[in-house]
Order: sequence, then structure tokens, then C-alpha cells
Amino acid sequence: MVERIANVPDNVLGFAAKGKVTAADYESVIIPAVEKLFACQKKVRFLYHLGEDFTGFETAAMWDDAKLGLKHLGGWERMAVVSDVEWIRAAIKVFALAIPGHVRVFDNSELDDAMRWVAE
Repeated sequence: MVERIANVPDNVLGFAAKGKVTAADYESVIIPAVEKLFACQKKVRFLYHLGEDFTGFETAAMWDDAKLGLKHLGGWERMAVVSDVEWIRAAIKVFALAIPGHVRVFDNSELDDAMRWVAE
């Protein structure tokens, strides 16, 4: 399940993942919000929190994530991914090399730091 994070700064689009993230989560929550924001501005600041309740992604959800990222490749101004899951942290660090914007990975204990950084 994916939910919008309500208390993020105004210039940040934030989501929290709990349990297993599905393609339906991307198609009904994340993609519409991202597309709506890109319709209004050229650059997006994005916070994705994969907290302690996160258990994984459906394969189709990972595919939707990749498609969304590539569609707006030059539009990610800042992206903060907050997770203690090691394979996610490693994957984000590798993919960050291909993303023109700034990307950082934070531990779950650093969620407040991630919010401050992504909003700077």
C-alpha cells in the first residue's frame, strides 16, 4: 500500500510504502500525483519512504516505477529515498548515477533529515 505523506514541505511530493507495493498502488496513487505535478512544473522533488512496515514490491510495481522514472528522467530535481532495506539502498545508489538530478538515500531514522534535504 502507498499513501501520500501529508506533512511534507509544499515543494515536495512524498509517499510512504507499507506492506507490499502493487502496480495498482502506482497506477492509482503515485502516477496520477506525479503526472499532475509535472503538468504544472518542469522539476519535481520526490520523497519515498519505505519504512519498517514495507515488505516489498510486486514485479509490475517495479516496472511502473522504472517507466515513470524514465518518462521524466530530466525532471527529478531532488529525490530522497528513505529505507533500511539494503538491496533498495544499493539499487538507488546505482540508478542515481543515471538520473540528472540529486538523489540521496537515507536510513529510516533519518526521515526528518531526508525531508529537510529534499526541500532545500
